[in-house]
Amino acid sequence: MNHGCFIDGHWIAPRDGDYKEDVNPSDHSDVIGRFLRAPVGTVDDAVDAARRALPAWSRTSPLVRSQLLEEVSKEISAQSDGLAELLAREEGKTREEALGEVHRASQLFRFFSGEALRSTGEYQESTRPGVSVRIQREPVGVVGIITPWNFPLAIPAWKMGPALAFGNTVVIKPAELVPATAHALFSILERVGFPAGVVNLVTGPGSAVGEALIAHPGIDAISFTGSESVGHHVAATGAANMIRVQLEMGGKNPLLVLADADLELAADIAIDGAFHQTGQRCTASSRLIVEDAAHDRFVELLLDRMRTLRVGHALHPETTMGPVVDERQLAEDLRYIASASAEGGKVYGGERVDREHPGNYLAPALVVGLGNDALINREEVFGPVASVIRVSDYEEGLSVANETVYGLSAGICTTSLSKAEHFQANAEVGMVMVNLPTAGVDPHVPFGGRKRSSYGPREQGSHARHFFTQTKTSYVRP
Repeated sequence: MNHGCFIDGHWIAPRDGDYKEDVNPSDHSDVIGRFLRAPVGTVDDAVDAARRALPAWSRTSPLVRSQLLEEVSKEISAQSDGLAELLAREEGKTREEALGEVHRASQLFRFFSGEALRSTGEYQESTRPGVSVRIQREPVGVVGIITPWNFPLAIPAWKMGPALAFGNTVVIKPAELVPATAHALFSILERVGFPAGVVNLVTGPGSAVGEALIAHPGIDAISFTGSESVGHHVAATGAANMIRVQLEMGGKNPLLVLADADLELAADIAIDGAFHQTGQRCTASSRLIVEDAAHDRFVELLLDRMRTLRVGHALHPETTMGPVVDERQLAEDLRYIASASAEGGKVYGGERVDREHPGNYLAPALVVGLGNDALINREEVFGPVASVIRVSDYEEGLSVANETVYGLSAGICTTSLSKAEHFQANAEVGMVMVNLPTAGVDPHVPFGGRKRSSYGPREQGSHARHFFTQTKTSYVRP
């Protein structure tokens, strides 16, 4: 079946359009649908629709915006089983992981339905007698949103939720690998009754559709999650057009395990952070930095737990780790694993495996014996691949943890309160986890990092208003 774009309140699917098959990474014979690779001119139509809808939507009562977002949350929750199955088929997460993402998306829309009613301002007295000052927040305008394939429902939710709550209109381009989940979300947005032009969906390749969106003169802000290289281009284009840019990019997240830690717990945390959701998370624990006295025992515990991971079809109940999202990403993962072996690392697992259905199946990989300068420890792999780095003590561990161009998330496993506090204060990241996986952030708190991981104001929580609104200062003499 052919699926098109959603523009100005209508689905547009030209019969003679260029459509691409959306294939299940667990079973290459399962075609989810055919999705439009929209002509670049479609972006013009979507932006024009968003601009026409902006004046009325930006002045809509915050109660109306709140109620619509609450209805989206309810609809996602009511359809959770079907959405989870679709997401698992399309992206390759296990059903349980997909269901968790669906619930998170529902929570995000619910949170921002409340934020629509919490858009407060300030009232101050001027230094001049008889003059008052009012500071208020207003929408930025038309927001272009570009989302990745690894969280095809949650990331659109945490970008669209605040954009709509604060009165902006939206044009979104999802990753070309996961259009079906975006279509399901827009069917919900259509059903709950968003006015025409407020939300618009354009599908297709980033090189054409995404490029047209970020460069469009009718866009007032761009929120992007994806690779660092593309993020740099988005930032440069945004600067040239003098518009707001918000970027979430890569991570090379450390988990520091000290000898005083509960090693059983630390191993569980590492397995969760490194291999859940097939390691395809920007917050994944890809560098496991372990104090020398605990190193050998910790590696044993990791290998024991890796043997219990069952790689298979995302919808099979016994599967605990699904496939890699596509053949290109699988080839990248295998390339990094080969480089680790070539540099002298000992690689456990990491081989391509066959299952009943043809799919992108990769056994989880653990690399041991390489230092922080190895390629596997410098670049983001974005797959079920983790590397153990041996350090002599906490001080060296902290130094190694910070020795990266990225700064998204970092974790520490320890029973020492003083070291935990010191790590929180000195880890050069946007998010710190103590005795918890580096991945996993609540919907109501800010998400983002430092260095090359993030650029611009934070996402999620009440901090989202800093990107999706702009301030106006008014002076009044009665």
